[in-house]
Amino acid sequence: MALALSLGRRGQGNTWPNPAVGCVLVREGRIVGRGWTQPGGRPHAEPMALRQAGPLARGATAYVSLEPCSHYGQTPPCAKALIEAGVARVVAPFADLDPRVEGRGFAMLREAGIEVATGLMTGEAARDLEGFFLNRAQGRPRITLKLALSLDGKIATATGESQWITGPEARREVHAMRMRHDAVMVGAGTARIDDPSLTVRGLGAKRQPVRVVVSRRIDLPLLGTLARSAREVPVWICHGRDADGKLVSAWKELGATLIPCALQGRQLDILSVMQGLGSHGLTRVFCEGGGALAATLLGADLVDELIVMSAGVLLGAEGRPGLGAMGIDKLSEAPRLTLAEERRIGPDMMTRWTRPTA
Repeated sequence: MALALSLGRRGQGNTWPNPAVGCVLVREGRIVGRGWTQPGGRPHAEPMALRQAGPLARGATAYVSLEPCSHYGQTPPCAKALIEAGVARVVAPFADLDPRVEGRGFAMLREAGIEVATGLMTGEAARDLEGFFLNRAQGRPRITLKLALSLDGKIATATGESQWITGPEARREVHAMRMRHDAVMVGAGTARIDDPSLTVRGLGAKRQPVRVVVSRRIDLPLLGTLARSAREVPVWICHGRDADGKLVSAWKELGATLIPCALQGRQLDILSVMQGLGSHGLTRVFCEGGGALAATLLGADLVDELIVMSAGVLLGAEGRPGLGAMGIDKLSEAPRLTLAEERRIGPDMMTRWTRPTA
């Protein structure tokens, strides 16, 4: 099962709106087939492993990181494929939360006389598939927030210079993180000031993440990097329903996808933004700022994981803070996170934080 989970992680960032699943076929103590969900969400992991195993799949045990699907979509059900291949036993952590499945895959297997076992490595599997489950249960993607900060918590100098606070090793790690997500998201200020490409570079990515910009008024440069490349790599803009219709049309003509969202006061309702992204199929979103968007996500308790890249540089009180205003008057009101990992990356330090466990 550990191998099946590791194979599933190979698909992260490439399989949305489908989950990234891994499958291992074992017969007489020997691995005879391995597979994982392919880019675009199909073929699924089980057919890939069955294809590799061939006739050796008969009588084998299939270790799958999620319940095999039971419904007909663009491909036949994976449960049916396992039955037809003659698999003797299926082991999976838990049932699929997708309402089209929800135990029906297990039922199909049992009705065919195949033994089904569950409950193995459920914690690890739940973490890997959290984005897919959040999409199905809450209609939103899993959010990873990344901040690159000086030691005193700044993201840029007073003049806005921010390239580069962290070193090349940390920046390469960030590209690897982008590659494991469906989309990279920034606020309008970051898009205007940094003119970023938001692509994965230097790692041979098979599928570039969607570039998402959160901008109520769509006040973004029409001659910027995102605009010029919108037909090559997807650009989605989450905007207010009161945005200028001419700007909406202009970005559509450039090839961007426009997602109208509700307002909360004078700002975009961040939950409406997340549900808009979820309705378009995203399961894992990597947010790279800026400070205002980061503060909004944290304040709304929508950050599932926080990555902080800390560099050994000090920018002083005049530097730009890593987080915008959050309206916190008491320590008891401040979001608190649990340290999950820390490691050195070149001259910098990475810390990973998650929600406290109950």
